[in-house]
Amino acid sequence: MANHNDVGKLGEQIAKKNLANKGYTILEHGWRWGKGELDFIAKKDGVLVFVEVKTRKKITFGMPEEAVSQKKQTLMYELAVEYMYRIQYESEFRFDIISIILEPQQEIRHFEDAFFPNWS
Repeated sequence: MANHNDVGKLGEQIAKKNLANKGYTILEHGWRWGKGELDFIAKKDGVLVFVEVKTRKKITFGMPEEAVSQKKQTLMYELAVEYMYRIQYESEFRFDIISIILEPQQEIRHFEDAFFPNWS
């Protein structure tokens, strides 16, 4: 793999397949608004799911999911609110993280309902 962009794109391909295999319907991939992007917006069992994908070639610098900072969570929430406003969605939603490690052996972990931004 040449660089982190390639690693990220590969991770998103793996995550998309993983979501489909688990019965999620992908509504959006790479949905952008302002300076932010949601990796996936999906739906399963009537719940709208905003998914962040974090991929690492190896765990040398920590687990992928650890990179979803409070700042990133807040941005995801703001993007989710905008998306729901645009489609007039007023029901259950959640935030998931899919963590992918490529080497030495591919490992995929899906954290459902991974966080809700703390507004205190």
